Amino acid sequence: MCYTLIMRKNSKMLVALVGRPNVGKSTMFNLMVGSRKALVEDTPGLTRDRNYAEVTIEEKTFIVVDTGGFEPSSPDIMLSQMRVQTMVAIEEADLIVFLGDGKSGISPTDFEIVRALQRTNKKVFTVVNKIDSEKSENLAVDFFSLGVEPIFPVSAKTGYGMGEFIDALLKEIPAEKSASKSDSADSLINLAVVGRPNVGKSTLINLLLGKERLVANPEPGTTRDSIDTIVRRDGKEYLFIDTAGIRRRSRIVDRVEKYTVIKAFDTINRADIVILMMDAREGVTEQDARIAGYAFERGRGIILVLNKWDLIEKDEKTIDTFILMLRNSLKYLDYAPVVSISALKGTRAAKLFKLIDELDENFRKRIPTSEINKFLADVVAQNPLGMHRKTKRIKIYYGTQVQVAPPTFMFFCNYPESIHFSYQRFLQNRLREVFQFGGAPIKLLLRKRQGRSLQQTRFVKR
Repeated sequence: MCYTLIMRKNSKMLVALVGRPNVGKSTMFNLMVGSRKALVEDTPGLTRDRNYAEVTIEEKTFIVVDTGGFEPSSPDIMLSQMRVQTMVAIEEADLIVFLGDGKSGISPTDFEIVRALQRTNKKVFTVVNKIDSEKSENLAVDFFSLGVEPIFPVSAKTGYGMGEFIDALLKEIPAEKSASKSDSADSLINLAVVGRPNVGKSTLINLLLGKERLVANPEPGTTRDSIDTIVRRDGKEYLFIDTAGIRRRSRIVDRVEKYTVIKAFDTINRADIVILMMDAREGVTEQDARIAGYAFERGRGIILVLNKWDLIEKDEKTIDTFILMLRNSLKYLDYAPVVSISALKGTRAAKLFKLIDELDENFRKRIPTSEINKFLADVVAQNPLGMHRKTKRIKIYYGTQVQVAPPTFMFFCNYPESIHFSYQRFLQNRLREVFQFGGAPIKLLLRKRQGRSLQQTRFVKR
């Protein structure tokens, strides 16, 4: 498959944060990014995947990557997967920041990590974290035994000592050249991959990338944070956001998992298009419907994906039966495209890109006001709106498209409160059919007309 993973844009330098579990890499990442993008908790191994963000400091821009805890020789399966993720980040990085823990002190693992980093022949900054004041800087003395200098004692939590370290880092970052409009991130299609735990979200993204970008594990809930991955295909760029599996509230038993639920729904807010993955063997669950409803209410484009299709016993009517089941369970998404895939085997996964491109084009489509008003005149003449309180005829005077992504139409009426929900759905379906919006959501805003103007002319009956 001709897909390429882009770890940086416009040749920005990549800075990797590396160190043992729980030394404060995610805290450092959040401090540099200026937001709580990475989960932070006093739990070793919380960060399992690579997490990227763009940082601009003093007009210099670079990409920083947060990595999982690096245990060079641990036999633990999860730690070994995290080690692979960290090694990939080290390989891709231009600059490396090694973090030690000033409070717990130096360990044999620190020596192993530093020796491994020295073999890369890349610039490595040695930073001892959790040094909160000048009085506690003596906690960093043991790290001189690593045989590297300089050593920067800092506190990623309070910012102590960060100024000197950032100044040294920025000296290695070249000034950014002015970017052309073609380099703008506006061309990115933002895609949130969401669903319950263990439905195959990370497996799908790894398949599309052709490499193990994300930790994929049969254990439910392996992905805890939202991870951004840019994929280039046929000259287009797609930002895939792999989210933590969303469980029912009754099954969220610790603070970390509560954070992941918040993160996953926040990811839907960041996206243009939501890829809702479901386990075909289980059909549409209550939780799937909850996720779909959240995305629908926020006007996101939605693609319904039935994964693990290879495990379903099939005949010529199977797919039609499943689509009918989806439509009955998610009646408000009767327009959303459906695709059955096997992320593990790669079956029909490439079809997703065609659906994404079509949905994105329709998601951003704009219709001229003159065509909208002609449409309204025809539709209202054929299907009158009915009466307000059985005495006055309801009228739509004119309309216009006020927004794209999602396509949003504002109609000015005499009694908007009396236009029944079923008629609104009828208008949405007719807009989708006449202007070929396909699987894009359509939002209607009904407003009471205030006053008259040259633009506020009633329709002339033909």
